[in-house]
Amino acid sequence: MIQEFTMFSAMQQAKVLIIDDDRDVLETAKMFLKQEFSLVTIESDPAMIPTLLRANDYDVILLDMNFKKGVNDGEEGFHWLQQILRIDPEAVVILITAYGEVDLAVKAMKNGAVDFILKPWKNQKLLATILSAIQLRATRKEVQKLKTSRDKLRDDIDHPYTDFIGESEAIQRVHELIDRVAATDANVLILGENGTGKELVARAIHKRSNRVNNDFITVDLGAITETLFESELFGHVKGAFTDARQDKAGRFEIASEGTLFLDEIGNLSLPLQSKLLTVLQRRKVQRVGSNKEIPIDFRLICATNLPLHEMVFEKKFRQDLLYRINTVEIRMPSLREREDDIPLLLTHFLQRFSQKYKRPEMKIDKRVVSKLKRYGWPGNIRELQHAVERAVILNEGRVIESAEVLIGTPVTPVASGDEPQTLDEMEKRFIQQSLSEQEGNVSNTARKLGMTRTALYRRMKKHGLQ
Repeated sequence: MIQEFTMFSAMQQAKVLIIDDDRDVLETAKMFLKQEFSLVTIESDPAMIPTLLRANDYDVILLDMNFKKGVNDGEEGFHWLQQILRIDPEAVVILITAYGEVDLAVKAMKNGAVDFILKPWKNQKLLATILSAIQLRATRKEVQKLKTSRDKLRDDIDHPYTDFIGESEAIQRVHELIDRVAATDANVLILGENGTGKELVARAIHKRSNRVNNDFITVDLGAITETLFESELFGHVKGAFTDARQDKAGRFEIASEGTLFLDEIGNLSLPLQSKLLTVLQRRKVQRVGSNKEIPIDFRLICATNLPLHEMVFEKKFRQDLLYRINTVEIRMPSLREREDDIPLLLTHFLQRFSQKYKRPEMKIDKRVVSKLKRYGWPGNIRELQHAVERAVILNEGRVIESAEVLIGTPVTPVASGDEPQTLDEMEKRFIQQSLSEQEGNVSNTARKLGMTRTALYRRMKKHGLQ
């Protein structure tokens, strides 16, 4: 009895819409239900339904079966039930009906209504019916969110990650920062070259955070066109544009209560930066084609290989957005800055790919390891990983005795003091050589270098190779 009293007496943060042509019924119902729910809207004209549904996301809709005097065939109720479900396929509709219309109500339930209540009703029966419907609505929303999350996570499943490998001072500093920031909800900005493991840092923060039991959602902003930005991040409603065949939650919404990782944030244009900033400030989002505001609550982690602070000075990145996303800043060191970790990384990847391709456990000659430590690794750990995978596949013996088996070309060591040469010059020369080997095929070259096509195009543009 105590549980029932608590359930019935606590104010429910729910929105209820009642549509009936009888003003007395509407006013009586509102007077009772407004004590129980955060919003109760009444309407006598069913033609207002589309406008009301566009303005609010109702948890429960109570719909009368007949609106014209002398008409009791329920056709109006069927019509407006279809209209409601067309606008919001997940709507929860309870029919209001008289005793003689029970058969019509049962038929309507087969067409999408979830329950019916007879007039005149008892208040506690009405309340119990609405509370059950609210629970159903919440369950439907959760199922839809889980379905969307599952689809997104299925896309990510082919991108496995492992814990950090390395004992260098540079990587230990990263560990310390992760430990300090993980338990907070502070926004984190991760800076570093391509292939250094920025997403790995983001996932490590999520795994150690209070949101670990919720979703970690990744968005590669470098791969999303401006035209798709709003649909992908904000979501859309059915009919919002030509290919919008059903309602779709955006990444902001899916990530709610979890962590949202925005990769390549430096690639956003200024107009899109402004839209992102608005969402981060208001913590609400509207799906494309809808004016309903959906509250969101996620932990934000961003990453980029671009110099955002310089871009702010050059008016290419909004300063207020930078302040918003970098409460804590973590810089991932390049592989050149942690060359002592290369032997550990080589061993780790050799074990992984030997198991994957069912090869005998392989080793690398110490002289080769020394050469690889002197190599520049422009693609960083991602390049190293692909190099080891290729070597495991191609090497015939159990010992890798040539650095060229890993790199594919004679290893050019990092410039010494006797050879004045900038890192940019080395990078340009290496990209030129790689493009030449792949006969100008950018996709194959990017794959060989362990980076995305977008990242390679950006570096080619930087060095005047386009």
